[in-house]
Amino acid sequence: MLDGESVDLAFADPPFNLGKQYTSKIDDALANEDYLDWCRQWLGEMIRVLKPGGSLFLWNLPKWNLPLGAYLSEKLTFRHWVAVDIKYSLPIQRRLYPSHYSLLYFVKGSKPTIFHPDRLPISCCRHCGGELRDYGGYKDKMNPKGISLSDVWTDIPPVRHAKYKKRAANALSLKLMDRIIAMASDPGSIVLDPFGGSGTTYAAAELTGRRWIGCELDCSAIVDRFAALDDDREHLAQIHENKNTLFTRADIERRRKAGKPLSPKYQIDTELPCACPESENDLFTTAG
Repeated sequence: MLDGESVDLAFADPPFNLGKQYTSKIDDALANEDYLDWCRQWLGEMIRVLKPGGSLFLWNLPKWNLPLGAYLSEKLTFRHWVAVDIKYSLPIQRRLYPSHYSLLYFVKGSKPTIFHPDRLPISCCRHCGGELRDYGGYKDKMNPKGISLSDVWTDIPPVRHAKYKKRAANALSLKLMDRIIAMASDPGSIVLDPFGGSGTTYAAAELTGRRWIGCELDCSAIVDRFAALDDDREHLAQIHENKNTLFTRADIERRRKAGKPLSPKYQIDTELPCACPESENDLFTTAG
């Protein structure tokens, strides 16, 4: 059993009770109240081991996060309901098209001990690199490190490419977990994920110098992933290159080719940003 108040960041991506077949042979088709009771049990343990000021994130369908969010609100301080727009092109008859997952963000206590969210680049045309939004007279006020992160995330891709998909079942995006870990932990922080799945949380934590604790009924996909961690290291380097900057290298290059230089009102260096790591953490070393 983990010691109480020993974890800086707790994240959970449990089975969604959709009747899916898992290699672990768990029952993923419980009665609704049985599923919620089960979730409350492990959420209670996550709350117990979370440090004061620590953050808890719960990834699930809105259907389940409504009652589970109410339960968490009795124990923790609500911060955000993040809508993560991921389209799988699977419409359901007689209902609105479901196109987002719910990411609940709670903190133990009045405010988080660690909170430094990523900043995002301006959304640009993938052909010419031009801004998709006209910032008008505000260009000179834009933060050179990018736009503030909102509670609607439209840039998290589903994991479909064979190089990044580590198991037959759905897998979390490395970009999603890197964003959560960067926001609510520091190098050396302890990250807990009790539903390991394909090991995305563990890979992101390992490569950014966090310590991590996790479990899974069938760990084969995680073991295989860590035996070939260079793929994730390369992918994470690409993710880090395209955040905390107002314009990506690719968009600046597209603008050059299209003859559309950046407005001088932006308070940034119009030369291509350096891709070199800025700190030891950016080298994606393993945790000690």
